[in-house]
Amino acid sequence: MITAMGDVMRRAYEKGWITTRDGNVSLRRKGSDIFYITPSGWRKTIIHPEHMIKIRLVPAGVIILNDHAKPSGELHMHSMLQRFAKSTRAIVHLHPTNTIAAMWAGWDLQALAQEFPEVSRYTRVGPATPVCPVISHELACETYAAFTKKEGEMNNVLKYDIVGQPNHGVCSVGPNPWDAYEHIERLEHICEIVLKSGRKPHE
Repeated sequence: MITAMGDVMRRAYEKGWITTRDGNVSLRRKGSDIFYITPSGWRKTIIHPEHMIKIRLVPAGVIILNDHAKPSGELHMHSMLQRFAKSTRAIVHLHPTNTIAAMWAGWDLQALAQEFPEVSRYTRVGPATPVCPVISHELACETYAAFTKKEGEMNNVLKYDIVGQPNHGVCSVGPNPWDAYEHIERLEHICEIVLKSGRKPHE
């Protein structure tokens, strides 16, 4: 599955959903306090298992196990989402063009997904975060809240598979990198359809 982390990044680059050094992925196996994350600023077209950075989750935060390693700037977001994982969990953060454009145009991704059964049957789309600075503590906290809050309650259980981050991208969760990627792909597909239709939000 660590190999799949790089494979997903290369596929995202081929799709035009990230530029060379964008995007990030993490993976935590069931029962382990270690998770792997992509390095900061690394060309995603040439990323391989030996480039992944090992992070240990500890009560006070995280410990970077690789000497002199520089993990993704979104490390805080990944560590929050990985901390309470009970089973193997992959997190993929990308910048899919049509999905970002749909949010920019005013579409509510959660409501939009309910109109398309090819998404709603397989992917639970959560509420979008507010607009937040990238690689910020605020973005990490808002993303975590979007995944865990439902009907006024919030706990450590992820209730959705993907959430939008306006003006920035999406964050997706799955049991492996490819499953997390597929949630992004489904949402991106319907956003492309809606944008091509010319219909505006609330029409």
